[in-house]
Amino acid sequence: MLIVRTKKELAKQLEITPPQKTLGLVPTMGALHKGHESLVRMAVEQNDATVVSIFVNPTQFDKKEDLEKYPKTLQADIALLQKVSDEIIVFAPSAEEIYGTDIKSKAYDFDGLDQVMEGAFRDDHFNGVGTIVETLFQLVKPHRAYFGEKDFQQLQIIKKLVQIRNIPVEIVPCPIVREANGLALSSRNERLSPELRQKAGLIYQTLKSAKKAFGTKSVDEIKEQVKESFAPYPDLQLEYIEISEAETLVPAREINGHRKYRAFIAVYADGVRLIDNIALN
Repeated sequence: MLIVRTKKELAKQLEITPPQKTLGLVPTMGALHKGHESLVRMAVEQNDATVVSIFVNPTQFDKKEDLEKYPKTLQADIALLQKVSDEIIVFAPSAEEIYGTDIKSKAYDFDGLDQVMEGAFRDDHFNGVGTIVETLFQLVKPHRAYFGEKDFQQLQIIKKLVQIRNIPVEIVPCPIVREANGLALSSRNERLSPELRQKAGLIYQTLKSAKKAFGTKSVDEIKEQVKESFAPYPDLQLEYIEISEAETLVPAREINGHRKYRAFIAVYADGVRLIDNIALN
């Protein structure tokens, strides 16, 4: 397991990789779990070499408190990665190494993908995501990069980033990994009490109910159904439920049988923000 902290060290190690070899990248913010592990395993299986970045990116947090509370567990992360492969290159830079003294994001035009759902509730979030992902693509120059579908809106924005910047990388979507109760695996889950973590399985159960109702109820009726599901649980506060076209993320007003749709949800569980989504058709 090779751990590098600087861009110069990373470049030196990547120079050793023969040009005919394929290189995979898994960008993470650390606090790794089985969801991340599934991405890394796929990258290791599909490529000759793999880089995993561990970097809590300050420019994608709209609340300083959320950034400060984000778990930092580098040694545990390394132990998890070693179970997958001893040959992974771990890139774990500081914020100053990535940004220098001016820690701010670039501005992007994501063609409206960033204006809905997460973008509507988290100021400048996707500019921060775009900035760090573009930086990592420039530093690593991977053939493939792996992103989980739990952050489906982010996945679509990364695809748009690759398109508008003309970056030669294949974006590989990876299925959501869930806990036994259906709760999507997330580093934020560690901040929940055991009781609330179990109760938060309601998020996925509600999404499955929305999927079952899709095609028999209107968009407004499904959204109202979801709201009613959370009403009895004051410690699970629904921030939004949205049904959108899968590719454009445009919120649906009525259903067109020739298009694909997903339901997206965000819930605060005792102050911890959890997101999830599900394909509807």
